[in-house]
Amino acid sequence: MTAATGQRAAGLDERAKGRAFAVSIAVAVLTILDLSKVNVGLPSIQKALHTGPTELQIIVAGYALAFGLALVPGGRLGDVLSRKTMFLIGLAVFTLFSLLCALAPTAGILLAARFLQGVGAGLQMPQVLGLAQELYQGERRARALGVYGASVGLGTALGPTIGGALILLGGPVDGWRFIFWMNVPLGLVLLVLAARVLPGKHATSEGKSLDPIGVGLLGLTVVAFMLPFVLTTGQGHDAPARWFSLVAAAGLLAGFLAWERRYAARGRTPAVDVGLFGRASYRNGLIVATFWFAAGPATFLLNTLLLQEGLGLEPVFAGMVTIPFALASAASSYAAGRLVNRYGRALVVVGLVVAAVGFGLSLTAAVLAPPALVPWLMAAGLLVAGAGGGSVVSPNQTLTLSEVPVAEGGVAGSVAQVGQRVGTAIGVAGASAVFFTVLNADAAGSKLGDYHLATLGGGGLAILILLVALGFALADLGRRRKQGTS
Repeated sequence: MTAATGQRAAGLDERAKGRAFAVSIAVAVLTILDLSKVNVGLPSIQKALHTGPTELQIIVAGYALAFGLALVPGGRLGDVLSRKTMFLIGLAVFTLFSLLCALAPTAGILLAARFLQGVGAGLQMPQVLGLAQELYQGERRARALGVYGASVGLGTALGPTIGGALILLGGPVDGWRFIFWMNVPLGLVLLVLAARVLPGKHATSEGKSLDPIGVGLLGLTVVAFMLPFVLTTGQGHDAPARWFSLVAAAGLLAGFLAWERRYAARGRTPAVDVGLFGRASYRNGLIVATFWFAAGPATFLLNTLLLQEGLGLEPVFAGMVTIPFALASAASSYAAGRLVNRYGRALVVVGLVVAAVGFGLSLTAAVLAPPALVPWLMAAGLLVAGAGGGSVVSPNQTLTLSEVPVAEGGVAGSVAQVGQRVGTAIGVAGASAVFFTVLNADAAGSKLGDYHLATLGGGGLAILILLVALGFALADLGRRRKQGTS
């Protein structure tokens, strides 16, 4: 690697940096969309491929599992080798297996393709945050992360709407295939653009090693921890033995931490610097993000189940209920990116309070309002939640990475996103398990009243999870004020 090549990112002019960052954000949105837009297609997939509840759960949570599994290896390889190379490989894998998902003739092929699609997403996503840290510094980095937060919020919240529109376009039988077809042309176009505008290999990786044993142990830990939640449906088909996987996860985590310390003591660079978790800003931000991403996607899934299955809305109309959340979240996230350096953790605390109030209002509307008014009142509550949510994701991302060296940006960002994917898997599994347990408790589970009660149970759990995030944010705010920081 030449010095000129190593300094490419630093030598880019502002327009070139803007183009590179815009392409990376577009790819991030494309992959984040698949965390939520597939939800509205589940009834169609069930009818077309004759899937059971476990298969449907894996289609949703299996993507998050693979996503989380590939994040740390992807971040590590990006930091050590080349972020651009790993970005292109991840996007190519994501696009290829999106095509296979669209063509899948059986549930088994769809499950396998969906898992590998998640691997592609996990390989490229760490490069987005790594590039943001590489391209921008100080206030400009905070603004860039604000744009990232706004984009992620839009992708998560607009996923059901886009998925519903694609099902409407493709029809009730094969419309779900359009959800995956959408990724193919967009992925190909973005591959060409990324190859042209992303900066090449950077100079911060000198002297680093891949630490394959550490990466492997962490990957096995993530799988062992997430697996029982991925296999939880709440519909009476779940094997109790799946929870033994958590014991294996604890053992693997202990082995991973011991290996990383030993690896570092030998003068080598471990896959994850355990010292990252000694930074309170990083540790607390990671916890807040994990609980936030446990509550948000779970709420959107419950909304979809109530509106489609309970109220009988078409997927496109059920998805449109989240549009106010998406717009409010994007606006507040962009604004929060400019304010975070002034207000710090207090901004996250306010955002969590407002989001909890909004989700509570939406849940109240779902349970108590007349059926004709439920979608409208839920959308109003989600508007409030979105205004708060945008002040959570973007500032928290900035605060989490504020003390992390640029050279470790990819791995630090990927570990943080592992927490997000773990949170998503746990939140979705927990909320949906409560939902279906309540729904199936009565033989007349098709009654609207049962859907209301099931939504109340699952949605109440999601709000409790959000309040846990608020507790950690308040504790961190108190710590910062004692230290005289924001």
